[in-house]
Amino acid sequence: MDFASLVGFLSGLALIVSAILLGGSVDLFINVPGMMIVVGGTIAATLLTVRFRDVVAAWKGAYIVFSNDNTDPQEVIDSMLKLSKISHRNGLLALGSVEVNSTFLRRACDLMSDAASESIVQKTLQIEIDSLMARHFMVQDVFKRMATYAPAFGMLGT
Repeated sequence: MDFASLVGFLSGLALIVSAILLGGSVDLFINVPGMMIVVGGTIAATLLTVRFRDVVAAWKGAYIVFSNDNTDPQEVIDSMLKLSKISHRNGLLALGSVEVNSTFLRRACDLMSDAASESIVQKTLQIEIDSLMARHFMVQDVFKRMATYAPAFGMLGT
């Protein structure tokens, strides 16, 4: 988990717990039937408007966001420089056997080592980028819809 996400989560949780402790009774802050209406209603409305597999993919995406470390830009730059040196010294064919962490770079190396034309490499990588953006948009759309529905069900739960 990213350190900033962990700090944000823990500080938010600490603020909520301290507000409950300073405010008196826990029963004033926790209303199980209201929580059922808000959470259940938000999930139900989301499932009515979005395909189930998109909801599952969105939660998997959220897990990946919080569980994987961010890619260091310097690491990507170093990989690109390494690939450039290998291709200059040993030719494009050598790129096929290079170990690369990024699936995107792996695809590019494979295409170049297979002597694909520049236009095919460009089109293939553009398709990869477009499909990645479409998947990210779908995940964002699920959470945007949930963010739209939750306040309405919050009013009902209140």
